[in-house]
Amino acid sequence: MSTTTEERIAQWEQMAREAPDDMAYFSLANAYKDADRPEDAQDAFAKAIELNPGMSRAYQLRGQILIQLGKQDEAGPLLTKGYTVAAERGDVMPQKAIGSLLEKIGLPIPKVQDAAERKKEVEASGDTVLDRRTGQPQNRLPDPPMRGPIGQFIFDHFGQDTWREWIGQGTKVINELRLDFSNDQHQDIYEQNMLDWLAVTREEIAEYAKQTEQT
Repeated sequence: MSTTTEERIAQWEQMAREAPDDMAYFSLANAYKDADRPEDAQDAFAKAIELNPGMSRAYQLRGQILIQLGKQDEAGPLLTKGYTVAAERGDVMPQKAIGSLLEKIGLPIPKVQDAAERKKEVEASGDTVLDRRTGQPQNRLPDPPMRGPIGQFIFDHFGQDTWREWIGQGTKVINELRLDFSNDQHQDIYEQNMLDWLAVTREEIAEYAKQTEQT
């Protein structure tokens, strides 16, 4: 295990002790996963889900690990719930990934409400957005919070309440990890933590930007 991974684990273990929220445990779980500590990783993902039952990527990643550990009996109910959670929030990529995992272990994919139709209903006025983190309508941000595809994705998928919550969370990340924004690597660390907290991947953002350009 590299020194960098050891440092990440130590940082997130400290943050989970001092500020035990879903993102701290989610990031800690990913660090454990990278260090090939699957039991610790799945425990940390479980804690993230306990703190935030809407974190669809935590369901996905914990389910993957449980399957790898040969614990399909635990993975099945977890992934079934995770699929529904992802669908309700419009988390397209986690929903697809969880569906593939369910098929892999021979379980049916749950029938869910069409998230796209619900999104249209909520956002018909133009002033609200179906927030991906909470699954509830929120006031839309006045503008994208940053330039480029990431800022546009956040503007189109998250509301003002969630963004304010991230600003508070992001401040803790900056302080706990001692990030210096004059350092490009530190900027990348901050951005990755933001995406993890929002349960969004860079691949999903790139795919959304591509689809938006085509339409």
